[in-house]
Amino acid sequence: MPLVEITHRPDIAETKLRELGEVLPHLVSVAVECPEEPYDGDLQPGDVEIRFRALGSLDRCGLDVVIEIRSKWFESRAADRQERVDGLHGAVAAATGLTDFGVYLSLPVAAWSQGD
Repeated sequence: MPLVEITHRPDIAETKLRELGEVLPHLVSVAVECPEEPYDGDLQPGDVEIRFRALGSLDRCGLDVVIEIRSKWFESRAADRQERVDGLHGAVAAATGLTDFGVYLSLPVAAWSQGD
């Protein structure tokens, strides 16, 4: 279950952010798919959590948008993480037209539990 945080300049159009929020669940799921957590294309509540945050007056960022993804570490996922994040960057650019953005993929050792 990836957690996605999107930090953005305050002047980024809400329509662009909504578009990003619409495409990211699928694109992130494809990017982090692995044998231990296969992606069947049928996202359910809790499968991908996305949070948006506008940069504040004290924040410093050289990009319009930064997409940070945390997804549980698996050896199969970690082995090619650079290729995964590069592919995700390209997919986001193609789907949204964004150009000045970065994608950060973190694979911490973690556990997840979710109620009904």
